[in-house]
Amino acid sequence: MKLEIERKFLVKNNAFKDQTLRSHSIVQGYLSKDPERTVRVRIIDKEGWLTIKGKSNAQGTSRSEWEKAIPLEDAKQLLVLAIDVPIEKIRHIVPFENFTFEVDEFLTHNKNLLLAEIELPSEDTSFPRPDWLGEEVTGNPSYYNAMM
Repeated sequence: MKLEIERKFLVKNNAFKDQTLRSHSIVQGYLSKDPERTVRVRIIDKEGWLTIKGKSNAQGTSRSEWEKAIPLEDAKQLLVLAIDVPIEKIRHIVPFENFTFEVDEFLTHNKNLLLAEIELPSEDTSFPRPDWLGEEVTGNPSYYNAMM
């Protein structure tokens, strides 16, 4: 199982769109929102994924993650079992210097919210911040997809 290390930020404006390499349509739902672990099913474009994430550390920057591709039809059937209505969003892949930001543009829950994530090799990795990057919300449960 891998350790996911990421930081999250609000996005100030749409300036990132000019730098977007590609975008993906995502529909995701949660099968478990237990504070110790979440179980998420996702459809990214036309691919199914099942993800289990452990509890975040105190800062909200890292947690264990297990993720596997699953058949699209299985993902569609699992979404029917989701707690609450699935989240729909567009994920923009935005390279910046030697890093990659993923900017989620929410279409349903929190419509028009723009939330950027950056995955890092270690918790103390420094990284450049583009002008469109806003307030850091890492560790703020209000911005966990499972809580939206």
